[in-house]
Amino acid sequence: MPNPNKQAYLSARKKWKDRDGNFTTISSQEVNELATPEDIENLDYNRDLGYPGMFPYTRGVYPNMYRGRLWTMRMFSGFGTPEQTNQRYHYLLKSGQTGISVAFDFPTLYGCDSDDPISLGEVGRCGVAVCSLRDMETLFDGIPLDKISTSMTINGPAAILWAFYLACGEKQGVPLEELTGTIQNDILKEYIAQKSWIFPPEPSMRLIVDTMEFGSKYVPKWNTISISGYHIREAGSTALQELAFTLADGFAYVEAGLARGMDIDRFAPRLSFFFDAHMDFFEEIAKFRAARRIWARKMRDKYGAEDPKSLLLRFHTQTAGVSLTAQQPENNIVRTTLEALSAVLGGTQSLHTNSMDETLALPSEKAATIALRTQQIIAYESGVPNTIDPFAGSYFIEELTNKMEAGAEEYFRKIEALGGVIPAIDRGFFQREIADASYRYQMEVESNRRKIVGVNDFIQEGETIDIPLLKITDQDEAAQVQHLRELRERRDNNAVQKNLKELKIAAASDENLMPYILDCARVYTTLGEITGVLKEVFGEYREPPMF
Repeated sequence: MPNPNKQAYLSARKKWKDRDGNFTTISSQEVNELATPEDIENLDYNRDLGYPGMFPYTRGVYPNMYRGRLWTMRMFSGFGTPEQTNQRYHYLLKSGQTGISVAFDFPTLYGCDSDDPISLGEVGRCGVAVCSLRDMETLFDGIPLDKISTSMTINGPAAILWAFYLACGEKQGVPLEELTGTIQNDILKEYIAQKSWIFPPEPSMRLIVDTMEFGSKYVPKWNTISISGYHIREAGSTALQELAFTLADGFAYVEAGLARGMDIDRFAPRLSFFFDAHMDFFEEIAKFRAARRIWARKMRDKYGAEDPKSLLLRFHTQTAGVSLTAQQPENNIVRTTLEALSAVLGGTQSLHTNSMDETLALPSEKAATIALRTQQIIAYESGVPNTIDPFAGSYFIEELTNKMEAGAEEYFRKIEALGGVIPAIDRGFFQREIADASYRYQMEVESNRRKIVGVNDFIQEGETIDIPLLKITDQDEAAQVQHLRELRERRDNNAVQKNLKELKIAAASDENLMPYILDCARVYTTLGEITGVLKEVFGEYREPPMF
């Protein structure tokens, strides 16, 4: 029967509607302005929430969450030469960072060496240049790989960079089975959003399954895919689209592994996720909670996973770079704090906080330190980690979590109707959805319906940027190119050519390519040389017109 108190409230609320005139914040979806028990009356605690560490993991993947272990604190770091980035890693580790996250420059992301003509002017500009095992050795000089977890944001040439890292571990005397970390290795979201692809979808998926298969056998502590919603969100998607498209990609990788004949409970426990934490605080928390529940249910009920570890959606979070502003950059510290807090309250396993200079340059040492201190203050001073999933039972959060799940399921039906993720990419479905969402957001900003402090409101006339900025010079690029030339002169070029020939033959067959790529890495074959051989067999991807 109707709640008389609610009816009385709604009646009284009508008289105050004109007072809402100053409320201008726009959410990416319709928000219930006042949630009540009626909004979650069909919520079943055991079915929909459960306890932390228990199916369907809405409340967290571990029973004790941060009371047992805090999230890993990573700063996405990389710039200039491997020597320069190595110095930054040592500084961050001394400052309390607990894991390393490698940012590569654009030539590396596209599988190009630093002396490739296409790399001119881009070497080390948006990340570190890594062309060979030698660069990887320099990058991790003095950093014991048996004691540190490393995440590498690399996709098209992920198998090659991973081989460099594995060979670097071998050089340090660390067995493959003791190495821990993650390669992003998520090519589907490249076709959808970030656009740093190399090969067409089919051979790219083959390489990913090769890494999954090789990792499950020889590098069991490594996450061979970090299925990424971050770049989908940074391209302009809504939170719901990020959730749905990311999980759809994840299901596509599961299906590719099953098609190879792999046991789902052998590879699924090493799949991880990478999400964005944006500015709509409660929406982000609900997104993370819904993601865990959807993944657990699909893995058990659709794909037949039996190992509880296969059902766990473990994820890394990075605060939203696209939410930060060049104007009044110190305000970005506040934005990043709110986003980081939503990730923690949402149950992340690993977190990177963006620096206040994100829109202006790669992070300066000072800005990176403040970003790391933001995480440490949340961890050690806020009291937030003391209790597990503190928003559980909130009428608003539970209703919003349910809405996120329902919206994601609707997107899954649309993708399935198009034939799956790759056919939907070919038809431009994801790209158009993101472009439309991005356009709507920008129109809200330009019309002042969505306020961005310091950008379209609360503007300071005559503002100047008064924070230190990191500069990458032409001399840094020249030094990297010179080191690469010296490497080619010193290495055993006969061994390089022999291994490249064997890789090419294997690429034309159905063999797993990881052993061949690893052999190439061990003799200091470069990234561009390995990529070039694979291009000869696989070809290159050309995006069809979408609009």
